[in-house]
Amino acid sequence: MEFDQTVTAVAFLVLFAVLGVGTFMSPMQTSTVAMVLGGLLVFGLVTLLIGVKHGEYRASSR
Repeated sequence: MEFDQTVTAVAFLVLFAVLGVGTFMSPMQTSTVAMVLGGLLVFGLVTLLIGVKHGEYRASSR
């Protein structure tokens, strides 16, 4: 399976949706849920960027 930009974006959104639904099901207040989801989104995007850059490095060094 090749991870082009579309597949990567869909996979990221599906994983974030699963995390979001799980967070909304928790007994936290709405403001806390919003802060947690914001942090998850930022962490996910940073992790995705690092992973893409590492993949580019691995692909170019072989």
